[in-house]
Amino acid sequence: MDGLSRQDRRQSAATFAGKNFLDNPNCLGHNFDMIKNVPSRLAAISSALLCVVSLTLAPRPSAAAPPPLKVLLITGGCCHDYPVQKDLLKKGLEARANVAIDQVHTDDSSTAPPLAILGHPEYGKAYDVIIHDECAADISDAAKVEGVLKPHRDGIPGVNLHCAMHSYRIGNPNDPVALGAPHGYWFEYLGLQSSGHGAQLPISIHFTDKDSPIVKSLEDWTTIKEELYNNVHIFESAHALARGQQVVKNNDGSSKTSDFVVAWVNTYGPKKTRVFSTTIGHNNDTVSDARYLDLVARGLLWAAGRLDENGMPAVGYGPRGK
Repeated sequence: MDGLSRQDRRQSAATFAGKNFLDNPNCLGHNFDMIKNVPSRLAAISSALLCVVSLTLAPRPSAAAPPPLKVLLITGGCCHDYPVQKDLLKKGLEARANVAIDQVHTDDSSTAPPLAILGHPEYGKAYDVIIHDECAADISDAAKVEGVLKPHRDGIPGVNLHCAMHSYRIGNPNDPVALGAPHGYWFEYLGLQSSGHGAQLPISIHFTDKDSPIVKSLEDWTTIKEELYNNVHIFESAHALARGQQVVKNNDGSSKTSDFVVAWVNTYGPKKTRVFSTTIGHNNDTVSDARYLDLVARGLLWAAGRLDENGMPAVGYGPRGK
């Protein structure tokens, strides 16, 4: 074999054994002088083969998980157990997605809670997503409402839960909405106008858009006693994902079935901001229900652009960064 002895071949292989391909100038620069007493043609062949083997077997560095999405959760106000629910949401969502949740909370249980975000329109600048779970029906000053909306007008995605739909009301919530008018500011952001609810009774939830990544593979379910919010108006920018039915029995033995949209998405403002909302979530047992948390987690990831078309978190944004 062109004068290459068995001993020469062993020495040639040993010269390259264990070397990293990228650190070996003989692989990158084709300098074969280090192989002594070997005809140049066969030396080149030997070094090339050994470099390929080195490249193939060398351990590859694993891709680092992306940093968690920074999420702001706003809670407080009337009529709900927010001191408990804020922690149920934080724990449940952080277990389902690569998110880190900061909280803005007040124990004030009035309809005009003194939320720390009020009067600070840049409150959302450090965050990737903002979750509104406040109940603040009587915060109706137009300038304050615009301040709450500013991060979303600037393109920061939003998630809205339950009583957030009945917050920041300017005027009568049953009156028709004129686009751009203060009365419609919050409703335009949500994509749906709601003004009230009936008694607490079980709600049968039916997912209507099975192709949406948010609800794909999720199964219909029936809640415990919950509040079914009405739909006064649904905006063209909104798209329904689920409807809820609630049967109310009258004293005379008759019954009435109410049927309303309970989960939807919206595209808001000049930046086409993604917004996910659900009116479900009054009681602690519902907020801690795995089915509810799965829906909210998917809505959050979708709003942030981190949910694939099959309803799975984008790489690195699943539980523990998977």
